[in-house]
Amino acid sequence: MNPSRLFTASCVALIVTAMSFALRAEATGEWIKEFNLNNEQVGWVSGTAFWGFTLAMMFGGPLVDSLGFKRILGIAFVGHAAGILLTIFAWDFWSLFAGTLLFGIANGSVEAACNPLVATLYPNNQTTKLNHFHVWFPGGIVIGGLLAFAFGKLGFGWKAQFATMLLPLVAYGFLFIGQQVPRTQRAERGESAGSMFTACLAPGFILMVVCMLLTAATELGSGNWIPNILSHAGVSGILVLVWITGLMAVGRMFAGPFVHKLSPPGMLVMSAILSTIGLYTMSHSTGPMLFVAATIFAFGVCFFWPTMVGYVAENYPKTGALGMAIIGGAGMLSVSFVLPIIGKWYDAGIVARTPAGAAPTGDTLAAIQAAAGLEALGKVAILPAILVVVFALLLVFRRKSSAHAAH
Repeated sequence: MNPSRLFTASCVALIVTAMSFALRAEATGEWIKEFNLNNEQVGWVSGTAFWGFTLAMMFGGPLVDSLGFKRILGIAFVGHAAGILLTIFAWDFWSLFAGTLLFGIANGSVEAACNPLVATLYPNNQTTKLNHFHVWFPGGIVIGGLLAFAFGKLGFGWKAQFATMLLPLVAYGFLFIGQQVPRTQRAERGESAGSMFTACLAPGFILMVVCMLLTAATELGSGNWIPNILSHAGVSGILVLVWITGLMAVGRMFAGPFVHKLSPPGMLVMSAILSTIGLYTMSHSTGPMLFVAATIFAFGVCFFWPTMVGYVAENYPKTGALGMAIIGGAGMLSVSFVLPIIGKWYDAGIVARTPAGAAPTGDTLAAIQAAAGLEALGKVAILPAILVVVFALLLVFRRKSSAHAAH
């Protein structure tokens, strides 16, 4: 077994997952024109990636122990290939929907297999290594975003941009082929499937699942709409997304000292505070201040996902691969619902700002779209604001429990 190669292969698989989010976010404007869609319909298309993700996590997570990592990763490879090709050759709303669903199933299979795989490869350093693994979600978005920007400048459309994902797809398939892969930690401990399901009924675990609904909606719901919305606000929306995700990648790479100093609950409190400030500030900013607000938002959402997964792995180890699947699946399910909701707010804001019978164009239309979109992002800020309270209470409870145990 080669842990380093398996970890690298997992990271490349996550790059394909992440590139799809960036390229899809950039393509939404073109899809609206090419397939005659509105913002809510595009929200449903993008949202189905998260439905597919959730389906794969919910079914694949419990099956990782019995089927093994390799079979789940095989499903991911086939799903990615089929999703890329069907999206490129899509002809209407439903073909786009189907291609995105296949992509979502593949993305969920990557997470269902690779989260417990990384935890198994590094049992004594789980939260830090999961942060290092999840560097490549924002890292992949940076790669996809820069490709989209460069290809757009060169005159290549969204279909050519989607085709670039075939390269890392082939790479992670090659890296996994022929490798000996370990069994899951639960299988190694000889624990029954029943004990895994029972562990997932713990009140503390259920609380983290509820929190994951809000953290994921904050990070990915906003992130998917930022390129489209900010492109009307006088800045390059895709470059703002690259900036946000680049900062997230750097933050996750150096997660170790933060985990050691703040503890996972402390990191979650800090993340929720910064996310709230970032989204609220973004909804009231223009021009260069949008980058300032985006920076605050980036450091807010930076540690959300991997720290939630790491917290569950360390504090509820008996939930096993199923626990990680439920956490990830819940996060993606919430995003599938919040994307069209944000799109609906966006459409409603445009209508509210458009005089009856008018058909604004050019700069006037762009100003209306920018104001409506930023207002929609501002509404999302209520989610991390709720999390500030929940995570602060969790932090206090954990500290009291630790103090009591010490005595």
